[in-house]
Parts: sequence; C-alpha cells; structure tokens
Amino acid sequence: MPDWLIVIVLGVVEGITEFIPVSSTGHLLLAEHLLKWNNELFTIVIQSAAVLAVIPLFWNRIKELTHLRSPESRDYLTKVGVAFVITAIGGFLLDRAGFKLKDDPVPIACALLVGGILFVLVEGWLRGTVWKNEITWLIVFAVAGGQLVAAIFPGASRSGTTILLALLLGLNRPAATEFSFLVGIPTILAAGGWKILKSVLHHDTAQDWSMVLLGSVVAAMVSFLAVKWLLRFVQTHTFVPFGWYRIGFGLLLLFLVK
Repeated sequence: MPDWLIVIVLGVVEGITEFIPVSSTGHLLLAEHLLKWNNELFTIVIQSAAVLAVIPLFWNRIKELTHLRSPESRDYLTKVGVAFVITAIGGFLLDRAGFKLKDDPVPIACALLVGGILFVLVEGWLRGTVWKNEITWLIVFAVAGGQLVAAIFPGASRSGTTILLALLLGLNRPAATEFSFLVGIPTILAAGGWKILKSVLHHDTAQDWSMVLLGSVVAAMVSFLAVKWLLRFVQTHTFVPFGWYRIGFGLLLLFLVK
C-alpha cells in the first residue's frame, strides 16, 4: 500500500476516534501496527490537527470563558487550567522517564474491553440519577487523573476515561463531554507542540512533512464532522452504544491475536 493511502487511512481513524470515547491512540496504534507504519511524531501531530479542527465548534463557549468579570467564567476557566496543568506536569514527567506507547494489541484490547464494560455498567447504575451541571473540584482532579491514565494505557481513551469519571461523580453527559473536550484541547496541543519542538531541536530531517500535512488535513476534516455529530448525540442518548462497541472490538482483537 502506498504511503499516501496509509496516511489517509490513519487520518480518518484519528479523526473519527479522537473525541469519541473509543480510544484514538488505541485505534491508531493498532492501525499503524497492521499497516507497518511506525512514526510517533506523525501520530502526535495528526492528533493536534484533529483537536484544532474542533475549536470552531466550541468558539462561542470559549468566548464566554474570556469574560473574566463573570465569576462563573473565572471559576470554569480556573478549573480547566488546573486540570490541564496537572496533566501537563504528569505528561512531562512520563516523557522525561522515557515512557513510550506500546502497540501490543493485547493490553489495548483489554483496556477497550474494561472501559466498555464500565460504560455499560455505569450508565445502567446511574439510570434515573438527578444529574448536575456543576464542575466540582473533585471532578477536576478526576479528569486530570483520567487523562494521565489514558496516556499510560492505550485503549483506555482520554475522552472515555474522563467522561466516565465525571459521570460517576454525578455530572450530566453534555457537561461531562464539554469539560472533557475543553481540558483535552490544550492538553493534546501542548503534547503536539512539545513533540514538534523536540523534533526540530534534534534536527529530525528524516521526517516526511508532506505526509504529516496530508494526515493532518484528513484528520482535521473528519474530526470536525465526528465531534459535531457527537455533541448532538449526547444531548439525547447515553454512552451505552460506545460501551458495546468497545466490548465487541476488544473481544475481536483478543480473538485475532490468539
């Protein structure tokens, strides 16, 4: 398969899965494994492109948060900032320790399976719950911790883990989804910026930036459409379908690697 076609496939996979709670990293690592494509910088950059593409969907909300005279805006922005800083510090320490993502399909499948079961169980357990809109500090720390868990365990899903924890703490689905996304935007962009800077400083001339650009454009377009759909979906639906998808996909992967 030619490189340009591999890159398009990976861009589509990234765009669909970046914010949908099924683990973009897990899907990308598995796709790269199957397609014999091993390029960590490429993965980070197209993830950043997918995030940049959805900013217009949150533009009005972001503008609201810049009204710093509003106590509600200051409080929300502070909580997003604290969750980001905790995650950034944890991510930096992992990077300094030499942590590398593994493309072993077994732990990825297990993480997908466990996350799927938890989504189904939690949604069933919380049925009839009186949901709240308030982002508590406990939710802030849980979301930050969830992002780090997802960074360590491919297949856990950053959005899936953080949304699941927020649901468990009583936050309603639209609010949990929005907070997870707004914390994820600076987190993923910071990770992408850091990887790009390291590549430039280390004079990584072997990188084919035309392929990186192609993958980024594809990921951005697909991500915009996927998130636009998801934001409408969570208004009237639970996350159970994503849970069953994760369970099915996880079981399929375990069967294939036997």
